[in-house]
Amino acid sequence: MSTNSKQTSDKLVPTLTIGFILLFLLAAFVDLSAFTATIQSLFMSVSTMFGYWWQWLMIITFVLAFIIAMSSYGKIKMGSESKPTIGTFRWVAMIMCTLLAGGGVFWSAAEPIFHFITPSPSFSDVKGGTLAAVAPALSQSFLHWGFLAWAVLGTLSTIVLMYAHYNCGVKLRPRALLYPILGDKLENHWIGSVIDACSIIAVAAGTIGPIGFLATQLSYSLTVLTGLESSLMSQIIILTVIVSIYSVSAFSGMDKGLQWLSRMNVIGAVALLVAILVLGPTGFIFKEFGMAFGTYIQHLPEMSLSTADPSWNSWWTWFFWGWFIGFAPMMAIFIARISQGRSIRELIITVAIIAPIATNFWFSSLGGTGIFLELQTPGSISQPLQEAGLPAVLLASLAQLPFSFLLIPAFLVLTTTFVATTGDSMAYSIAMAVEGTDTPSRYQRLFWAVMMGVVAGVLLIAGDGGLNALQSFIVITAVPVSFLVGVTFITGPIAVLRMKSAELESKSSVDCTKSVTV
Repeated sequence: MSTNSKQTSDKLVPTLTIGFILLFLLAAFVDLSAFTATIQSLFMSVSTMFGYWWQWLMIITFVLAFIIAMSSYGKIKMGSESKPTIGTFRWVAMIMCTLLAGGGVFWSAAEPIFHFITPSPSFSDVKGGTLAAVAPALSQSFLHWGFLAWAVLGTLSTIVLMYAHYNCGVKLRPRALLYPILGDKLENHWIGSVIDACSIIAVAAGTIGPIGFLATQLSYSLTVLTGLESSLMSQIIILTVIVSIYSVSAFSGMDKGLQWLSRMNVIGAVALLVAILVLGPTGFIFKEFGMAFGTYIQHLPEMSLSTADPSWNSWWTWFFWGWFIGFAPMMAIFIARISQGRSIRELIITVAIIAPIATNFWFSSLGGTGIFLELQTPGSISQPLQEAGLPAVLLASLAQLPFSFLLIPAFLVLTTTFVATTGDSMAYSIAMAVEGTDTPSRYQRLFWAVMMGVVAGVLLIAGDGGLNALQSFIVITAVPVSFLVGVTFITGPIAVLRMKSAELESKSSVDCTKSVTV
Protein backbone atom coordinates (compact mmCIF):
# COMPACT_ATOMS: atom_id res chain seq x y z
CA MET A 1 0.00 0.00 0.00
CA SER A 2 1.26 3.49 -0.78
CA THR A 3 2.73 5.87 1.77
CA ASN A 4 -0.21 8.21 1.25
CA SER A 5 -2.65 5.42 2.14
CA LYS A 6 -0.66 4.68 5.26
CA GLN A 7 -0.70 8.30 6.36
CA THR A 8 -4.44 8.56 5.71
CA SER A 9 -5.07 5.45 7.77
CA ASP A 10 -2.99 6.76 10.68
CA LYS A 11 -4.74 10.15 10.66
CA LEU A 12 -8.14 8.48 10.61
CA VAL A 13 -7.77 7.20 14.20
CA PRO A 14 -7.60 10.59 15.97
CA THR A 15 -10.12 12.03 13.50
CA LEU A 16 -12.70 9.35 14.32
CA THR A 17 -11.98 9.49 18.04
CA ILE A 18 -12.05 13.25 18.50
CA GLY A 19 -15.01 13.60 16.13
CA PHE A 20 -17.05 11.08 18.11
CA ILE A 21 -16.22 12.73 21.43
CA LEU A 22 -17.25 16.13 20.08
CA LEU A 23 -20.55 14.70 18.82
CA PHE A 24 -21.15 13.16 22.25
CA LEU A 25 -20.60 16.51 23.95
CA LEU A 26 -22.73 18.34 21.41
CA ALA A 27 -25.64 15.94 21.92
CA ALA A 28 -25.34 16.35 25.68
CA PHE A 29 -25.53 20.14 25.42
CA VAL A 30 -28.36 20.31 22.89
CA ASP A 31 -30.81 18.36 25.06
CA LEU A 32 -29.26 16.68 28.08
CA SER A 33 -32.47 15.07 29.38
CA ALA A 34 -33.36 13.49 26.02
CA PHE A 35 -29.75 12.47 25.46
CA THR A 36 -29.54 10.85 28.89
CA ALA A 37 -32.83 9.00 28.36
CA THR A 38 -31.58 7.66 25.02
CA ILE A 39 -28.27 6.50 26.51
CA GLN A 40 -30.05 4.81 29.44
CA SER A 41 -32.39 3.00 27.05
CA LEU A 42 -29.47 1.81 24.94
CA PHE A 43 -27.62 0.82 28.11
CA MET A 44 -30.42 -1.50 29.25
CA SER A 45 -30.85 -2.99 25.77
CA VAL A 46 -27.13 -3.56 25.26
CA SER A 47 -26.48 -5.02 28.70
CA THR A 48 -29.42 -7.43 28.39
CA MET A 49 -28.46 -8.44 24.86
CA PHE A 50 -24.72 -8.87 25.38
CA GLY A 51 -24.44 -9.49 29.12
CA TYR A 52 -24.57 -13.28 28.74
CA TRP A 53 -21.85 -13.17 26.09
CA TRP A 54 -19.68 -11.05 28.35
CA GLN A 55 -20.10 -13.56 31.18
CA TRP A 56 -18.68 -16.33 29.02
CA LEU A 57 -15.99 -14.03 27.63
CA MET A 58 -14.69 -13.33 31.13
CA ILE A 59 -14.75 -16.99 32.16
CA ILE A 60 -13.11 -18.37 29.03
CA THR A 61 -10.37 -15.73 29.12
CA PHE A 62 -9.43 -16.62 32.69
CA VAL A 63 -9.59 -20.38 32.19
CA LEU A 64 -7.62 -20.33 28.95
CA ALA A 65 -4.99 -17.98 30.38
CA PHE A 66 -4.62 -20.12 33.51
CA ILE A 67 -4.21 -23.31 31.45
CA ILE A 68 -1.48 -21.66 29.36
CA ALA A 69 0.29 -20.40 32.48
CA MET A 70 0.32 -23.83 34.11
CA SER A 71 1.50 -25.62 30.98
CA SER A 72 5.05 -25.79 29.66
CA TYR A 73 4.22 -22.77 27.50
CA GLY A 74 4.16 -20.66 30.65
CA LYS A 75 7.96 -20.57 30.67
CA ILE A 76 8.17 -18.64 27.40
CA LYS A 77 9.84 -15.24 27.73
CA MET A 78 7.99 -12.39 26.03
CA GLY A 79 9.49 -9.48 24.18
CA SER A 80 12.90 -8.89 22.70
CA GLU A 81 14.72 -8.76 26.04
CA SER A 82 15.94 -11.78 28.01
CA LYS A 83 15.52 -10.01 31.34
CA PRO A 84 12.79 -7.66 32.61
CA THR A 85 13.39 -4.05 31.68
CA ILE A 86 11.41 -2.76 34.68
CA GLY A 87 11.87 -3.94 38.26
CA THR A 88 9.21 -6.23 39.72
CA PHE A 89 7.96 -3.80 42.35
CA ARG A 90 7.54 -0.97 39.87
CA TRP A 91 6.00 -3.35 37.32
CA VAL A 92 3.37 -4.66 39.74
CA ALA A 93 2.74 -1.16 41.11
CA MET A 94 1.99 0.30 37.67
CA ILE A 95 -0.34 -2.56 36.75
CA MET A 96 -2.34 -2.49 39.99
CA CYS A 97 -2.66 1.27 40.31
CA THR A 98 -3.77 1.67 36.70
CA LEU A 99 -6.71 -0.70 37.08
CA LEU A 100 -7.83 0.13 40.61
CA ALA A 101 -8.24 3.87 39.98
CA GLY A 102 -11.01 5.39 42.11
CA GLY A 103 -12.49 1.93 42.58
CA GLY A 104 -9.60 1.15 44.84
CA VAL A 105 -11.03 3.41 47.52
CA PHE A 106 -14.63 4.50 47.03
CA TRP A 107 -15.95 1.25 45.50
CA SER A 108 -13.99 -0.93 47.93
CA ALA A 109 -15.66 0.85 50.84
CA ALA A 110 -19.15 1.09 49.37
CA GLU A 111 -19.85 -1.99 47.25
CA PRO A 112 -19.66 -4.56 50.09
CA ILE A 113 -22.20 -2.48 52.04
CA PHE A 114 -24.58 -2.49 49.06
CA HIS A 115 -24.50 -6.29 48.91
CA PHE A 116 -24.61 -6.59 52.70
CA ILE A 117 -27.84 -4.61 52.94
CA THR A 118 -29.41 -6.23 49.86
CA PRO A 119 -27.79 -9.57 49.00
CA SER A 120 -27.24 -10.31 45.32
CA PRO A 121 -29.47 -12.81 43.42
CA SER A 122 -26.78 -15.48 43.92
CA PHE A 123 -27.46 -15.25 47.67
CA SER A 124 -31.16 -14.45 47.65
CA ASP A 125 -31.76 -16.86 50.55
CA VAL A 126 -29.53 -14.79 52.85
CA LYS A 127 -31.12 -12.13 55.07
CA GLY A 128 -29.55 -8.74 54.48
CA GLY A 129 -28.00 -6.77 57.33
CA THR A 130 -27.11 -9.87 59.36
CA LEU A 131 -23.82 -11.56 60.20
CA ALA A 132 -24.72 -14.30 57.72
CA ALA A 133 -24.75 -11.72 54.92
CA VAL A 134 -21.14 -10.60 55.43
CA ALA A 135 -19.32 -13.35 53.53
CA PRO A 136 -21.80 -13.33 50.60
CA ALA A 137 -21.52 -9.53 50.37
CA LEU A 138 -17.74 -9.57 50.23
CA SER A 139 -17.65 -12.55 47.84
CA GLN A 140 -19.94 -10.74 45.38
CA SER A 141 -17.54 -7.80 45.47
CA PHE A 142 -14.67 -10.24 44.94
CA LEU A 143 -16.36 -11.44 41.75
CA HIS A 144 -16.53 -7.93 40.31
CA TRP A 145 -12.92 -7.08 41.19
CA GLY A 146 -11.36 -10.54 41.15
CA PHE A 147 -9.88 -13.19 38.89
CA LEU A 148 -12.16 -12.68 35.87
CA ALA A 149 -11.88 -8.89 35.83
CA TRP A 150 -8.09 -8.86 36.03
CA ALA A 151 -7.67 -11.70 33.52
CA VAL A 152 -9.55 -9.93 30.73
CA LEU A 153 -7.45 -6.81 31.23
CA GLY A 154 -3.97 -8.21 30.96
CA THR A 155 -3.49 -11.84 29.98
CA LEU A 156 -4.38 -13.18 26.51
CA SER A 157 -4.55 -9.73 24.93
CA THR A 158 -1.15 -8.79 26.33
CA ILE A 159 0.43 -12.01 25.04
CA VAL A 160 -0.92 -11.40 21.52
CA LEU A 161 0.26 -7.80 21.47
CA MET A 162 3.73 -8.68 22.72
CA TYR A 163 4.05 -11.38 20.07
CA ALA A 164 2.80 -9.14 17.27
CA HIS A 165 4.84 -6.10 18.30
CA TYR A 166 8.13 -7.34 19.68
CA ASN A 167 8.48 -10.53 17.65
CA CYS A 168 6.89 -9.47 14.37
CA GLY A 169 7.40 -5.72 14.31
CA VAL A 170 3.72 -4.77 14.16
CA LYS A 171 2.76 -1.43 15.69
CA LEU A 172 1.44 -1.60 19.26
CA ARG A 173 -2.22 -0.87 18.53
CA PRO A 174 -5.55 -2.63 19.23
CA ARG A 175 -5.73 -3.91 15.64
CA ALA A 176 -2.64 -5.99 16.38
CA LEU A 177 -4.88 -8.36 18.38
CA LEU A 178 -5.96 -9.76 14.99
CA TYR A 179 -2.42 -10.09 13.62
CA PRO A 180 -1.94 -13.85 14.24
CA ILE A 181 -4.85 -14.67 11.90
CA LEU A 182 -4.88 -11.70 9.48
CA GLY A 183 -1.22 -10.82 9.31
CA ASP A 184 -0.47 -7.20 8.41
CA LYS A 185 -3.60 -6.75 6.28
CA LEU A 186 -5.05 -4.26 8.77
CA GLU A 187 -1.84 -2.30 9.35
CA ASN A 188 -2.72 0.35 6.76
CA HIS A 189 -6.40 -0.38 6.27
CA TRP A 190 -9.29 1.84 7.34
CA ILE A 191 -10.90 -1.09 9.17
CA GLY A 192 -7.84 -1.20 11.42
CA SER A 193 -8.30 2.51 12.12
CA VAL A 194 -11.94 1.93 13.07
CA ILE A 195 -10.88 -0.87 15.44
CA ASP A 196 -8.34 1.40 17.10
CA ALA A 197 -10.82 4.27 17.35
CA CYS A 198 -13.48 2.06 18.98
CA SER A 199 -10.95 0.89 21.56
CA ILE A 200 -9.76 4.43 22.28
CA ILE A 201 -13.32 5.73 22.66
CA ALA A 202 -14.13 2.88 25.06
CA VAL A 203 -11.11 3.47 27.29
CA ALA A 204 -11.57 7.26 27.12
CA ALA A 205 -15.15 6.87 28.36
CA GLY A 206 -14.00 4.48 31.08
CA THR A 207 -11.31 6.94 32.20
CA ILE A 208 -13.17 10.25 31.84
CA GLY A 209 -16.04 8.93 33.99
CA PRO A 210 -13.91 8.21 37.08
CA ILE A 211 -12.04 11.51 36.64
CA GLY A 212 -15.28 13.48 36.60
CA PHE A 213 -16.89 11.50 39.40
CA LEU A 214 -13.78 11.91 41.54
CA ALA A 215 -14.16 15.68 41.30
CA THR A 216 -17.75 15.46 42.58
CA GLN A 217 -16.83 12.94 45.28
CA LEU A 218 -13.91 14.99 46.57
CA SER A 219 -16.05 18.12 46.53
CA TYR A 220 -18.63 16.34 48.68
CA SER A 221 -15.90 15.06 50.99
CA LEU A 222 -14.45 18.54 51.47
CA THR A 223 -17.94 19.82 52.28
CA VAL A 224 -18.30 17.20 55.00
CA LEU A 225 -14.83 17.94 56.38
CA THR A 226 -14.77 21.73 56.18
CA GLY A 227 -18.38 22.82 55.87
CA LEU A 228 -17.66 24.65 52.63
CA GLU A 229 -20.45 24.39 50.08
CA SER A 230 -19.99 21.88 47.26
CA SER A 231 -20.45 23.82 44.04
CA LEU A 232 -19.66 23.52 40.37
CA MET A 233 -16.76 25.90 40.87
CA SER A 234 -15.23 23.72 43.60
CA GLN A 235 -15.65 20.64 41.40
CA ILE A 236 -13.94 22.36 38.46
CA ILE A 237 -11.06 23.50 40.68
CA ILE A 238 -10.59 19.96 42.02
CA LEU A 239 -10.81 18.56 38.49
CA THR A 240 -8.17 21.03 37.33
CA VAL A 241 -5.81 19.88 40.09
CA ILE A 242 -6.34 16.21 39.22
CA VAL A 243 -5.83 16.78 35.49
CA SER A 244 -2.74 18.89 36.16
CA ILE A 245 -1.18 16.11 38.23
CA TYR A 246 -1.57 13.35 35.68
CA SER A 247 -0.89 15.63 32.70
CA VAL A 248 2.47 16.63 34.12
CA SER A 249 3.17 12.97 34.84
CA ALA A 250 2.18 11.93 31.30
CA PHE A 251 4.33 14.70 29.83
CA SER A 252 7.38 13.66 31.88
CA GLY A 253 7.24 10.07 30.58
CA MET A 254 6.79 6.52 31.80
CA ASP A 255 10.25 6.31 33.34
CA LYS A 256 9.59 9.33 35.54
CA GLY A 257 6.08 10.50 36.41
CA LEU A 258 4.13 7.28 36.00
CA GLN A 259 6.60 5.10 37.86
CA TRP A 260 6.84 7.67 40.65
CA LEU A 261 3.05 7.95 40.97
CA SER A 262 2.63 4.17 41.01
CA ARG A 263 5.33 3.70 43.61
CA MET A 264 3.81 6.34 45.87
CA ASN A 265 0.36 4.78 45.43
CA VAL A 266 1.49 1.33 46.53
CA ILE A 267 3.48 2.66 49.48
CA GLY A 268 0.55 4.84 50.52
CA ALA A 269 -1.97 2.02 50.09
CA VAL A 270 0.10 -0.39 52.18
CA ALA A 271 0.57 2.22 54.92
CA LEU A 272 -3.17 2.96 55.05
CA LEU A 273 -4.01 -0.75 54.94
CA VAL A 274 -1.82 -1.32 57.99
CA ALA A 275 -3.51 1.64 59.70
CA ILE A 276 -6.97 0.18 59.03
CA LEU A 277 -5.88 -3.23 60.32
CA VAL A 278 -4.41 -1.72 63.48
CA LEU A 279 -7.13 0.83 64.22
CA GLY A 280 -10.09 -1.10 62.82
CA PRO A 281 -11.72 -4.49 63.55
CA THR A 282 -8.60 -6.57 62.83
CA GLY A 283 -9.97 -9.98 63.82
CA PHE A 284 -13.25 -9.40 61.99
CA ILE A 285 -11.42 -8.38 58.79
CA PHE A 286 -9.17 -11.45 58.68
CA LYS A 287 -11.95 -13.85 59.65
CA GLU A 288 -14.46 -12.53 57.15
CA PHE A 289 -11.86 -12.33 54.38
CA GLY A 290 -11.12 -16.03 54.83
CA MET A 291 -14.78 -16.97 54.91
CA ALA A 292 -15.67 -14.70 52.00
CA PHE A 293 -12.82 -15.94 49.85
CA GLY A 294 -13.92 -19.53 50.47
CA THR A 295 -17.49 -18.54 49.55
CA TYR A 296 -16.17 -16.78 46.44
CA ILE A 297 -14.29 -19.86 45.23
CA GLN A 298 -17.21 -22.18 46.06
CA HIS A 299 -19.82 -20.05 44.29
CA LEU A 300 -17.62 -18.64 41.50
CA PRO A 301 -19.30 -20.66 38.69
CA GLU A 302 -22.86 -19.77 39.66
CA MET A 303 -22.06 -16.11 40.40
CA SER A 304 -20.18 -15.80 37.11
CA LEU A 305 -23.07 -17.22 35.08
CA SER A 306 -25.99 -15.92 37.14
CA THR A 307 -29.03 -14.95 35.05
CA ALA A 308 -31.56 -14.94 37.89
CA ASP A 309 -32.16 -11.18 37.71
CA PRO A 310 -31.16 -9.48 34.42
CA SER A 311 -32.08 -6.05 35.80
CA TRP A 312 -29.72 -6.50 38.76
CA ASN A 313 -26.98 -7.82 36.45
CA SER A 314 -27.31 -4.77 34.20
CA TRP A 315 -26.51 -2.39 37.03
CA TRP A 316 -23.88 -4.58 38.66
CA THR A 317 -22.05 -7.50 37.05
CA TRP A 318 -22.72 -6.62 33.42
CA PHE A 319 -21.86 -2.98 34.04
CA PHE A 320 -18.51 -3.96 35.53
CA TRP A 321 -17.84 -6.47 32.75
CA GLY A 322 -18.59 -3.85 30.11
CA TRP A 323 -16.32 -1.36 31.86
CA PHE A 324 -13.39 -3.78 32.12
CA ILE A 325 -13.83 -5.18 28.60
CA GLY A 326 -13.81 -1.64 27.23
CA PHE A 327 -10.50 -1.06 29.01
CA ALA A 328 -8.96 -4.36 27.86
CA PRO A 329 -7.18 -3.52 24.56
CA MET A 330 -5.61 -0.30 25.82
CA MET A 331 -4.75 -1.80 29.19
CA ALA A 332 -3.11 -4.71 27.36
CA ILE A 333 -1.09 -2.22 25.29
CA PHE A 334 0.10 -0.57 28.48
CA ILE A 335 1.03 -3.88 30.14
CA ALA A 336 2.77 -5.08 26.95
CA ARG A 337 4.82 -1.89 26.98
CA ILE A 338 6.17 -2.55 30.49
CA SER A 339 6.45 -6.38 30.45
CA GLN A 340 9.45 -7.11 28.24
CA GLY A 341 11.53 -9.99 29.59
CA ARG A 342 8.68 -11.43 31.68
CA SER A 343 7.54 -15.02 31.19
CA ILE A 344 3.97 -15.83 30.21
CA ARG A 345 3.48 -17.59 33.55
CA GLU A 346 4.84 -14.62 35.49
CA LEU A 347 2.48 -12.28 33.65
CA ILE A 348 -0.65 -14.39 34.11
CA ILE A 349 -0.03 -15.38 37.73
CA THR A 350 0.72 -11.77 38.69
CA VAL A 351 -2.17 -10.19 36.79
CA ALA A 352 -4.88 -12.84 37.12
CA ILE A 353 -4.09 -14.41 40.52
CA ILE A 354 -1.90 -12.33 42.82
CA ALA A 355 -3.33 -8.89 41.97
CA PRO A 356 -6.98 -10.03 42.41
CA ILE A 357 -6.26 -11.62 45.80
CA ALA A 358 -4.53 -8.44 46.97
CA THR A 359 -7.50 -6.42 45.69
CA ASN A 360 -9.95 -8.73 47.48
CA PHE A 361 -8.12 -8.28 50.78
CA TRP A 362 -8.18 -4.50 50.27
CA PHE A 363 -11.95 -4.69 49.74
CA SER A 364 -12.29 -6.80 52.87
CA SER A 365 -10.35 -4.24 54.90
CA LEU A 366 -12.24 -1.13 53.80
CA GLY A 367 -15.62 -2.70 53.05
CA GLY A 368 -15.36 -5.10 55.99
CA THR A 369 -14.72 -2.20 58.37
CA GLY A 370 -17.89 -0.50 57.18
CA ILE A 371 -19.91 -3.70 57.55
CA PHE A 372 -18.55 -4.24 61.08
CA LEU A 373 -19.57 -0.72 62.08
CA GLU A 374 -23.01 -1.20 60.51
CA LEU A 375 -23.47 -4.42 62.50
CA GLN A 376 -22.49 -2.61 65.69
CA THR A 377 -24.74 0.40 65.01
CA PRO A 378 -27.36 -0.21 62.30
CA GLY A 379 -27.75 2.84 60.09
CA SER A 380 -24.34 4.33 60.87
CA ILE A 381 -23.08 3.40 57.38
CA SER A 382 -26.20 2.47 55.41
CA GLN A 383 -27.94 5.77 56.05
CA PRO A 384 -25.08 7.95 54.73
CA LEU A 385 -24.89 5.61 51.74
CA GLN A 386 -28.57 6.13 50.94
CA GLU A 387 -28.33 9.89 51.43
CA ALA A 388 -25.08 10.71 49.64
CA GLY A 389 -23.77 7.66 47.77
CA LEU A 390 -20.27 6.22 47.42
CA PRO A 391 -18.06 8.83 49.12
CA ALA A 392 -20.30 8.93 52.18
CA VAL A 393 -19.49 5.30 53.03
CA LEU A 394 -15.75 5.91 53.16
CA LEU A 395 -16.15 9.05 55.27
CA ALA A 396 -18.68 7.47 57.64
CA SER A 397 -16.45 4.43 58.15
CA LEU A 398 -13.22 6.34 58.73
CA ALA A 399 -14.92 8.92 60.98
CA GLN A 400 -15.61 6.19 63.55
CA LEU A 401 -11.97 5.06 63.75
CA PRO A 402 -9.22 6.56 65.92
CA PHE A 403 -7.12 9.27 64.21
CA SER A 404 -9.87 9.84 61.65
CA PHE A 405 -8.62 13.42 61.21
CA LEU A 406 -5.50 11.91 59.61
CA LEU A 407 -7.04 8.89 57.91
CA ILE A 408 -9.72 10.74 55.94
CA PRO A 409 -7.39 13.25 54.20
CA ALA A 410 -4.87 10.46 53.55
CA PHE A 411 -7.48 8.29 51.82
CA LEU A 412 -8.72 11.22 49.75
CA VAL A 413 -5.17 11.92 48.58
CA LEU A 414 -4.70 8.23 47.77
CA THR A 415 -7.89 8.19 45.71
CA THR A 416 -6.68 11.22 43.77
CA THR A 417 -3.32 9.65 42.97
CA PHE A 418 -4.98 6.34 42.00
CA VAL A 419 -7.18 8.09 39.44
CA ALA A 420 -4.25 10.23 38.30
CA THR A 421 -2.26 7.06 37.61
CA THR A 422 -5.07 5.70 35.46
CA GLY A 423 -5.39 8.98 33.56
CA ASP A 424 -1.63 9.06 33.01
CA SER A 425 -1.28 5.45 31.83
CA MET A 426 -4.33 5.55 29.56
CA ALA A 427 -3.18 8.84 27.99
CA TYR A 428 0.13 7.09 27.33
CA SER A 429 -1.61 4.04 25.84
CA ILE A 430 -3.86 6.15 23.60
CA ALA A 431 -0.82 8.08 22.39
CA MET A 432 0.94 4.80 21.61
CA ALA A 433 -2.07 3.56 19.63
CA VAL A 434 -2.34 6.82 17.67
CA GLU A 435 1.36 7.09 16.86
CA GLY A 436 2.00 3.34 16.67
CA THR A 437 5.22 3.61 18.66
CA ASP A 438 6.47 2.51 22.09
CA THR A 439 7.57 6.03 22.90
CA PRO A 440 4.94 8.49 21.67
CA SER A 441 5.85 12.17 21.74
CA ARG A 442 5.31 13.98 25.01
CA TYR A 443 2.98 16.43 23.29
CA GLN A 444 0.79 13.59 22.03
CA ARG A 445 0.62 12.21 25.58
CA LEU A 446 -0.15 15.65 26.97
CA PHE A 447 -2.88 16.24 24.40
CA TRP A 448 -4.82 13.10 25.33
CA ALA A 449 -4.32 13.69 29.05
CA VAL A 450 -5.73 17.20 28.80
CA MET A 451 -8.44 16.11 26.35
CA MET A 452 -9.91 13.63 28.87
CA GLY A 453 -9.88 16.30 31.57
CA VAL A 454 -11.56 18.86 29.35
CA VAL A 455 -14.33 16.41 28.41
CA ALA A 456 -14.89 15.63 32.10
CA GLY A 457 -15.10 19.35 32.80
CA VAL A 458 -17.58 19.96 30.00
CA LEU A 459 -19.80 17.16 31.28
CA LEU A 460 -19.64 18.59 34.80
CA ILE A 461 -20.80 21.93 33.47
CA ALA A 462 -23.57 20.21 31.50
CA GLY A 463 -24.91 18.75 34.76
CA ASP A 464 -25.00 15.45 36.64
CA GLY A 465 -26.85 13.83 33.77
CA GLY A 466 -23.79 14.24 31.54
CA LEU A 467 -21.52 12.11 33.73
CA ASN A 468 -24.32 9.62 34.37
CA ALA A 469 -24.84 9.28 30.62
CA LEU A 470 -21.12 8.71 30.17
CA GLN A 471 -21.15 6.02 32.86
CA SER A 472 -23.91 4.17 31.01
CA PHE A 473 -22.19 4.81 27.70
CA ILE A 474 -19.17 2.87 28.95
CA VAL A 475 -21.22 -0.32 28.62
CA ILE A 476 -22.35 0.57 25.09
CA THR A 477 -18.77 1.08 23.88
CA ALA A 478 -17.85 -2.37 25.20
CA VAL A 479 -19.95 -4.14 22.55
CA PRO A 480 -17.55 -3.88 19.57
CA VAL A 481 -14.51 -4.18 21.83
CA SER A 482 -15.82 -7.43 23.33
CA PHE A 483 -15.67 -9.14 19.94
CA LEU A 484 -12.12 -7.90 19.42
CA VAL A 485 -11.15 -9.30 22.83
CA GLY A 486 -13.03 -12.53 22.09
CA VAL A 487 -10.77 -13.15 19.08
CA THR A 488 -7.89 -13.66 21.53
CA PHE A 489 -9.37 -17.09 22.28
CA ILE A 490 -7.84 -17.97 18.90
CA THR A 491 -4.99 -15.50 18.49
CA GLY A 492 -3.70 -16.03 22.03
CA PRO A 493 -2.93 -19.75 21.63
CA ILE A 494 -1.57 -19.12 18.11
CA ALA A 495 0.85 -16.50 19.45
CA VAL A 496 1.95 -18.83 22.23
CA LEU A 497 2.53 -21.74 19.83
CA ARG A 498 4.57 -19.60 17.45
CA MET A 499 6.73 -18.24 20.25
CA LYS A 500 7.25 -21.77 21.56
CA SER A 501 8.18 -23.02 18.10
CA ALA A 502 10.79 -20.30 17.75
CA GLU A 503 12.16 -21.05 21.20
CA LEU A 504 12.54 -24.76 20.43
CA GLU A 505 14.35 -23.97 17.20
CA SER A 506 16.61 -21.52 19.09
CA LYS A 507 15.74 -18.69 16.76
CA SER A 508 16.43 -15.13 17.72
CA SER A 509 13.09 -14.06 16.26
CA VAL A 510 9.78 -15.65 15.40
CA ASP A 511 8.95 -16.65 11.84
CA CYS A 512 5.70 -14.67 11.75
CA THR A 513 4.56 -16.20 8.49
CA LYS A 514 5.00 -19.80 9.58
CA SER A 515 1.86 -21.90 9.94
CA VAL A 516 0.96 -23.15 13.39
CA THR A 517 1.49 -26.80 14.25
CA VAL A 518 0.59 -28.42 17.54
